[in-house]
Amino acid sequence: MINQKYFFKGLLSAKGMNSPAVALGASFIAIGALLKNLGFSIQESIFSTFLTYALPGSLVMAESMLIGASLVNIFLGVWLVNSRLYPMTVSLMPLLIHKSQPRWKYYLSCHFIAVSSWLIMKSNYEKIEKEYRIDFWIGIGTATWLIGIFSTVVGYVSADYLNKDMMMGLAIVNPIYFMCAMIGVMKTIQLTSAIIFGALLGPAFYFISPEWCILYGGVVAGTIAFFIGEKNGN
Repeated sequence: MINQKYFFKGLLSAKGMNSPAVALGASFIAIGALLKNLGFSIQESIFSTFLTYALPGSLVMAESMLIGASLVNIFLGVWLVNSRLYPMTVSLMPLLIHKSQPRWKYYLSCHFIAVSSWLIMKSNYEKIEKEYRIDFWIGIGTATWLIGIFSTVVGYVSADYLNKDMMMGLAIVNPIYFMCAMIGVMKTIQLTSAIIFGALLGPAFYFISPEWCILYGGVVAGTIAFFIGEKNGN
């Protein structure tokens, strides 16, 4: 069973103005309004957040359905967009795995991988005994997941009162928060070089390949940062 003490501790860790959950909620308000404007019902909008639980994935799904893409293409599109979560999973799982915990918890918690929940976990895991980190993580994931669903409903209901500029402003809150969070973790030469090179190479690759510039910039910047870290023993 899930340890209730650590579950609720994780659940409550998402509160506060410094939590990424605030930015997450703002962005999902924009998503809810956008889905309504695209002709989705409130049930479809809620189900979208319920299943995909990721802003880019929701956008790809909505736009693909709008142009009449097949279910296979929609699945592949959302899957490829959400593959960006794989590195976060790789870095997070060693912090959570404990032999006393059943595997079903890890399978369940996979759904909660997102930048917002990952940031909360990375900021708090050292305070939690390793045996109960998976329960803490499920609490964090449940909180951010519910915030996303609730905010989608709020955005859908208030769509008539939000103009285009307001929706764009709400949608960009989350990326701005993540950018600030990345600046905050620039504590080693490896992390610092990864962020700086990524910020420079992403726009640079845009002139070569607008569709793949973020991927190319991230791969090249990350590779350079890795070797810089290896060379400097950091």
